[in-house]
Amino acid sequence: MASLPIMTILEGSQVSPPPATVGDTSLPLTFFDIMFLLRPPIHFLLFYELPLNKTHFTQTIVPNIKHSLSLTLQHFFPYAGNLIVYPARTQNPKICYVQGDSVNVTFAECSLDFSDLTGYHPRNCDKFYHLIPLLGHCARISDYVKIPVFSLQVTLFPSHVVQSFLANGTLPLYKRVIKYPELDEKILKLVKVESLNEIDYQPPKLLGPTDKVRATFVLTRTFINQLKTWISTQLPTLPHVSSVTVACAYIWRCIAKSRNDELQLFAIPIDCRTRMDPPIPAAYFGNCISACTVIAKTTALTGKYGLVTAAKLIGANLHKMLAHDVGIMKEKHPIEDLFSKTMPKTIISISGTPKFKFYDMDFGWGKPKKLEKISLDYGANISIEAGRKDHQDLEIGVCLTATQMQVFVHVFNRGLEPFI
Repeated sequence: MASLPIMTILEGSQVSPPPATVGDTSLPLTFFDIMFLLRPPIHFLLFYELPLNKTHFTQTIVPNIKHSLSLTLQHFFPYAGNLIVYPARTQNPKICYVQGDSVNVTFAECSLDFSDLTGYHPRNCDKFYHLIPLLGHCARISDYVKIPVFSLQVTLFPSHVVQSFLANGTLPLYKRVIKYPELDEKILKLVKVESLNEIDYQPPKLLGPTDKVRATFVLTRTFINQLKTWISTQLPTLPHVSSVTVACAYIWRCIAKSRNDELQLFAIPIDCRTRMDPPIPAAYFGNCISACTVIAKTTALTGKYGLVTAAKLIGANLHKMLAHDVGIMKEKHPIEDLFSKTMPKTIISISGTPKFKFYDMDFGWGKPKKLEKISLDYGANISIEAGRKDHQDLEIGVCLTATQMQVFVHVFNRGLEPFI
């Protein structure tokens, strides 16, 4: 008996805002955006569990999603637009929407095991790549490169689930309120956009096979509180002992024990909107993310006092960055320091934040059964999100080689023992 194909495409669509609702618009990028200009795309998978047959999916769910997406895009029209980059830097990068632009939407059916994909145990990373939508083709036009910015795939697992991601929230503020033109230019030079001069440039794609596996670990509210109490006892003068501080310290130590490099760099994203001078409105459309970075020798993280060392470094640097009385920017942006240093081989960067509460995203199907951030596979390594059952729990997504994951699981579970 022939096996079923892993993925069957049911329909490919281009969805635009409703006619005559949005005019041609151009949004310049700021240095916060430019920092991520050549970074790989971000891929989210949200899995929903509900009884659903193929007929209902194609006749009801598919048209409803296309209609809802079209209505949403009249307010979030940049998602239907394109990133315009001038490799010769004759102009600064920008996002342009032109009437008729659209989002590439794919509707598909998948034969993979839904229960396996939504588990917390280690699973091969490349299983998930079938569920990632393609961005569309980049085009070289005259002196600039045109790159799509958003795509969507909705996948049916027969009798199980629909998976999707859709922009939502309050109406965005498009006015460019971040104005640091000198820093825009400096960061633009650092990211080397001239690499886009390659005629065949396309955004990075995740392709299998790979030796990586992904797993999800839960740090419960009880454990986090016990860990905070313990860290505070060991470091009574540490100014920043938050849930994220202790969770990141714990994860950093576990990662360090699974690697053999001399140095380890750990980066935590910082939302700068309320920390700019003056503050940036919450509805601002555009990146406003910086990073708190710390570097330590692996031996210092894996020794007897490794957890204390990690917490001290992370807590002190977070406090220094967040408590600055003239705003987080000071004289320059922290990324400038990174470009001036020799990078360690092991770079652990955190993706996500518990504040977003992705498990509250309900499109009429209830809470997602599972969230997976597939873009960890590009190298971010770790994601932190609020827990599904309790928002004060933390779900830690980890992507490592199979050998490293075995060590990580052992160290992670052993570290919990004193607090259980």
